[in-house]
Amino acid sequence: MTPFAIAGVQMYVNALHPNVDGMIHRLDLLMARFPWTQMVLFSELAPFGPLTKSSLPLRNDTVERFQEAARRHNVWLIPGSMFETAEDGRIFNTSTVIDPAGEIVCHYRKMFPFRPYEAGVDAGTGFCVFDVPDVGRFGLSICYDMWFPETTRQLTSQGVEVLLHPVLTGTTDREAELSIARATAAQFQCYIFDVNGLGAGGVGKSCVVDPSSTVLHQSAGQEDMFPIEVDLSHVRRQRERGMKGLGQVLKSFRDREVDFSVYDRSSGTDAYLHTLGPLAIPGQDTTGAARAGVTTDPGEPRGRHEADHAVPGIKVGGVPPLSN
Repeated sequence: MTPFAIAGVQMYVNALHPNVDGMIHRLDLLMARFPWTQMVLFSELAPFGPLTKSSLPLRNDTVERFQEAARRHNVWLIPGSMFETAEDGRIFNTSTVIDPAGEIVCHYRKMFPFRPYEAGVDAGTGFCVFDVPDVGRFGLSICYDMWFPETTRQLTSQGVEVLLHPVLTGTTDREAELSIARATAAQFQCYIFDVNGLGAGGVGKSCVVDPSSTVLHQSAGQEDMFPIEVDLSHVRRQRERGMKGLGQVLKSFRDREVDFSVYDRSSGTDAYLHTLGPLAIPGQDTTGAARAGVTTDPGEPRGRHEADHAVPGIKVGGVPPLSN
C-alpha cells in the first residue's frame, strides 16, 4: 500500500472581505481534529473571492502566511487560488503548492478561464506536476480546466496519480461538473479531489473520486472538512491491469494507431468550430419575442447592459459572479 491522507476544506467565501484568517483558522481546526492529515486543499479563489480587484503579485504577504501555516502543521498546502497580477500587468487565476517545510514547490495558472464570463483573466500555458517523496505524483487543474480532457491527458501522461482540482462553481452546471469528475477519474485512472466553496465561492457539493469512478465522499451545501486516506498503489495496479480488470485506457491510448488531426490548427479538421460564432455572453433570445410581449431597442446592447462590463468580473448590481 501507498497510503496518503488528503483533506478538502469546503468553506464559505466572502467576495468583499478577505477570507485568509478564516482559512488559517479552519486549517488549525482541521489539524487539531485530524492530525494524521498530510495534504490540505481549499477551493478556487478562496483567499479573496472572485473579484479581480483583489489581484496581487505572485509573491505576497498572504502566500507567506500560508507558507508559515504549512510549516507549522507539517502539511502540504494548496490554498485554493488567487488572482495574480503579472509583471506585464496581465491577470491570471493562480494556484500555489506549498510543501511541509513551507517552501513553494510550483505555481499553476488556470488554462481555461470560464470565458466569456470570466472576463479580464488571461490563460496560463504551463502544467503543474509535483512529486510527494515516497508517495507519488500529483497534478493541479483549476475548475473549468477539467471540462477539457486534454489537460488531464497531459498530466496523467506525465504520471500524475492524484488530480487536485480547486473549484468555484455556483451555477446550475454543478451536477454536470460532478459527472465530469467521475468520468475523468475513470478515463484517466486517477484520484480526483474536487473542492468547491460556498457563498461567493460556490454551491458546495465537493467530491472525492477514486480511479474506478467510485465517489469516496460527497459534500452537501454546508461547510465541510473531509480528510480521505487514498492508496496510490490502487492507481498503479488499475493502470496495469485495467479498471476492475477491464479497460486499460492509458495503455490503449499509448498504443493508439491514429493521430488526431484536430490538434493541428492548420489541418482544417476543425472548420466546423469556426462556424459557431464568437465566444460571447448570449443576449436575450428574441425568437417569438413579439408573442411574449418583449421589445428590443436596436441601439441598445441585447441581453446585458454595457455597465455590466465596466468592471471585469462584476455583474449588474455588483453581485460577484459564481463561475467555473
